[in-house]
Amino acid sequence: MKNCFFALIFFFFTLISSAQKIEYAVAAIADSLKENANAVVRFDQTDITILSQRSMNTKNHRVVTVLNDKGFDAAQAYEYYDKSTSVKNIEAIVYDAFGKEIKRIKRKDFKDQSVVGGSTLFSDSRIIYLDYTPILYPFTVEFSSEVQTSSTAFLPNWMPLRGFYTSIEKALLNVTYPPDLGFKKKEFQFSGFNVKKTTDTSTQLSYVITNVMGQKKEDYSPSVKDLFPKVMMGLERFHLEGVDGTATNWTDFGKWYSEKILAGTTDLSEETKTKIRAIVGEEKDPVKKAKLVYDFVQKKSRYVSIQVGIGGWKPMLATDVDRLGYGDCKALTNYTKALLQAVDVPSYNTVLYGDTYKTNIQSDFVSMQGNHMILSIPNGNHYTWLECTSQDDPFGYQGTFTDDRDVLIIKPEGGEIVRTTVYEDLGNTQKDKGTYTLDEKGNFSGSIVIVSEGSQYSSKARIENFQPTEKESHYKDYWGNINNLKLGKMVFTNNKENICFTEEVQVSAINYATISANKMIFTVDAFNQSSGNVKRIRNRKNPFQMQRGYLDTDEIEINLPTGFTIEFLPSNFELKGKYGEYKTEIIKKENNKLIYKRSMLLNKGNYSSKEYDEYRLFMEQVSRNDNAKIILTKN
Repeated sequence: MKNCFFALIFFFFTLISSAQKIEYAVAAIADSLKENANAVVRFDQTDITILSQRSMNTKNHRVVTVLNDKGFDAAQAYEYYDKSTSVKNIEAIVYDAFGKEIKRIKRKDFKDQSVVGGSTLFSDSRIIYLDYTPILYPFTVEFSSEVQTSSTAFLPNWMPLRGFYTSIEKALLNVTYPPDLGFKKKEFQFSGFNVKKTTDTSTQLSYVITNVMGQKKEDYSPSVKDLFPKVMMGLERFHLEGVDGTATNWTDFGKWYSEKILAGTTDLSEETKTKIRAIVGEEKDPVKKAKLVYDFVQKKSRYVSIQVGIGGWKPMLATDVDRLGYGDCKALTNYTKALLQAVDVPSYNTVLYGDTYKTNIQSDFVSMQGNHMILSIPNGNHYTWLECTSQDDPFGYQGTFTDDRDVLIIKPEGGEIVRTTVYEDLGNTQKDKGTYTLDEKGNFSGSIVIVSEGSQYSSKARIENFQPTEKESHYKDYWGNINNLKLGKMVFTNNKENICFTEEVQVSAINYATISANKMIFTVDAFNQSSGNVKRIRNRKNPFQMQRGYLDTDEIEINLPTGFTIEFLPSNFELKGKYGEYKTEIIKKENNKLIYKRSMLLNKGNYSSKEYDEYRLFMEQVSRNDNAKIILTKN
């Protein structure tokens, strides 16, 4: 009887213990870790075991308390897999605020889908992820997974802090590897964070990070990957797409990639070769040939979004793209290369990080890097770059997705790190020329021509493809300073040869000017007021940056209403500093006309947190002057 009693007590103790984990209770989180946090990483352990050149196992055990509806992404409860990678185990347990288990999710309850919806072409590239709708906040997710892969060319980066407004109690990385594979690492941004390297031998590497407070997102800050701790890892002897590789420098790496991964993927049917040769005709100039080929690709194919590294690194065959008419960045780049090859124009696959936020290939760390692929065509002592996923981009235009960054060009003779096109500040122009008229009631009517070039072209050219409602929404937001705005005729000219985009827009608005007694007051700068309302940030922690500069110039004719005279005219203004230059001028003309001239040059640059207030004051002066008003008096 006594034994039965103790057995019963033990059973209930085990039952309670299995259903509740006190250490996961929200109350156990230090108050300091709840500040500036939407989620708290309670525990995050990654164990990477490289068994051989052709085998790697990764286990993840992550416990994340989600404090509100903005914190769920911090759980990172998903895995990618394909023909060379299998998810051996994946599960999750959800706990309430007190650490009591409320749901257990097995693999069959995870969502499993192609990374490209509806595409059979990439059906072997899939994601399995937790699809959980919380009933109440806060709650805690305990996520576990195990992934096995034969690909060791790409070792995952360790980034324990993956976003703003997330704090960490404890995170660990453990890596085990054979001594003969040439394991290497590179550490970034450890300073100021409690990161400790606990093991570093010929076969093992371990780190631990503890008690990291949530980091506020501050305007104009660099990306989290350039702010928070990160470890890059790689092997000199690796395996990819069924092929062993060895590379200690970019020359060897590029040669291997060209010979073992890209070889045999550019064959085309004789029918297609004949067709593209007929399009090129008697043209001899390689760049002009390439332009004709690029036009053919843009009209024939469409892009299916899938990142390099998720859908495999080996491009699909050019013959398949030719037959199907679509592909991802690798496929379309390779297809364009095959067509150029058919008309005797050399070109090279080029790997890079594609994003409006500029990120370089780490030139001093030879490894599989990048998430995107473009094509480079040698053109004298430089390269012409082709974004093969776009059906709209002008030939050779890079825009803001691939500009000004280090990339890896893959040539038969080896890899080469090269900088892509830099769009200089003075070339990123927007030129406004327009006119507006005010009547005696303060109503406004006018027209403007806006010509955009350089990096500003990429943000403007898309407007012509907007639906009418989208165009209206765009301009009402762009000219948000004009109340009661009504849009008239709109004409767009996309000059792809010279890469400039022109907008011609007619506008009107009632009550633009304020009338009080016998006075009329209105803001002189109607068409291009600075939107740079730079927030005051006390005790700013992060550096800040302007990744691209620009030059705006405006010349606007203003027709004043009859029966009014000028009582007050803003003074001409000029401002110069390390952040840029700003100048305005108002010229009186005959017949109640004014000419308003404005120029604004913003310099690209990287600055310390201490310089932020100086920049804020610079932009504050610009904004204040852009809002300067004219006062008229009725005769």
